[in-house]
Amino acid sequence: MSETSASYASAGVDIEAGDRAVELMKEWVKKTQRPEVLGGLGGFAGLFDASALKRFERPLLASATDGVGTKVDIARRLGVYDTIGHDLVAMVMDDIVVCGAEPLFMTDYICVGKVHPERVAAIVKGIAEGCVLAGCALVGGETAEHPGLLGPDDFDVAGAGTGVVEADRLLGADRIRTGDAVIAMAASGLHSNGYSLVRHVLLDQAGLDLEARVDELGRTLGEELLVPTKIYSLDCLALTRTTDAHAFSHVTGGGLAANLARVIPDGLHAVVDRSTWTPAPIFDLVGKTGRVERLELEKTLNMGVGMIAIVPEDSADVALETLADRRVEAWVAGEITERGDHTTGAEMVGDYSV
Repeated sequence: MSETSASYASAGVDIEAGDRAVELMKEWVKKTQRPEVLGGLGGFAGLFDASALKRFERPLLASATDGVGTKVDIARRLGVYDTIGHDLVAMVMDDIVVCGAEPLFMTDYICVGKVHPERVAAIVKGIAEGCVLAGCALVGGETAEHPGLLGPDDFDVAGAGTGVVEADRLLGADRIRTGDAVIAMAASGLHSNGYSLVRHVLLDQAGLDLEARVDELGRTLGEELLVPTKIYSLDCLALTRTTDAHAFSHVTGGGLAANLARVIPDGLHAVVDRSTWTPAPIFDLVGKTGRVERLELEKTLNMGVGMIAIVPEDSADVALETLADRRVEAWVAGEITERGDHTTGAEMVGDYSV
């Protein structure tokens, strides 16, 4: 038998490092607080004053949970940790706002092989900054150390969020009508989907250097791949105030057509015209480098559109003005039509503008 007594530390878990990480992240979490949040960081549960919901006639709570996928590998390779949190908030809160819900609060889960306090704090800083952009509070979270399961530099992040919407303001398929305009909102880049394909094509197959400048991108490959996912929550809520918005669709895994089809009712059909926009160079780089067919790209990546709004045709101009005022690039990309015998919920037609 060993004469050395075992301990949590000898098993690879550093409680003191975890405590240090909590201290470092407190200032960032504080920046996300809403008046409904009670208590501070460090409790067993985050508290949110539900009496704030009394202003609703019939409040519906909306919830979502998500992660950022293998994009975390790019952050790990580059040692850049303060942007990945934006991606997490976007993936969660932009799902919640699709039904018209106002984001209220969020919790996070950070799993690491070894706690590096400054690294964990940088991740939380990004999450907190994202929460500010989404208008929600970061009410709590968990940092878990998993030695033996993850390498010392490995990590993953996940989160869950809650929002609220008035029942009679709930958005979705039942509001959509023939002739509605399909408004596309530009993506900031790849967002947080399809990175298994992107990493396979650009890093594994082509062996490109993350720190090398790529002329067509105008920056290094790593900088391009770490561009944070755009957070559309407050932009979508603005549209619900200025237009009779019927539905939103968050373009994530599965691509534009598949995600748009999720909000199209039986009997109707969304037609999106590719010629109304030009995808950013990163999409062309992935396609050409890996000889990836267009249909496969469109099933995997957002192709330059991160969020779709469906509004009445006569509200399209107001919608575009609202988004322009908020500095969101947007355009009319298509329309809602009657569904034919051989059509599905949504399809893309034409060729991309060059």
